[in-house]
Amino acid sequence: MIMKKVVFMLVLVTSLLLIPAAFGHHGYAMFDTKAVVTLQATVTDFHWLNPHCIVEFEAKDEKGQVLDWQGELTSPSHLATRGWSATTIEAGAQLTITGYRAKNGTPSIWVTKIVLANGKPLVIVGEN
Repeated sequence: MIMKKVVFMLVLVTSLLLIPAAFGHHGYAMFDTKAVVTLQATVTDFHWLNPHCIVEFEAKDEKGQVLDWQGELTSPSHLATRGWSATTIEAGAQLTITGYRAKNGTPSIWVTKIVLANGKPLVIVGEN
């Protein structure tokens, strides 16, 4: 009986400690969903990692200067169900990337759409 109470208390305490972590996920709160930007990109790197995949790329700003950008995607598990893998995007690839611009003005976006140079879209969420 004492062992059951100890196990119950351990489970309870562990659960209570994990609750704040569940609310810690930011999603795309740092991005302005009203500030959509579309960029002609040259991929410099692609990171297949949790909690979000990252595509690093170069794109020109309105003045023609090349900037280093970071695009945040959903998790590898979500992308994998849509046919993605760690090699879906490779360095040097030419892409058209659309997404929500960072609220703080940095060259960062939450990616909502990617189109390959041949015109084929990559499915990110649902059917895109």
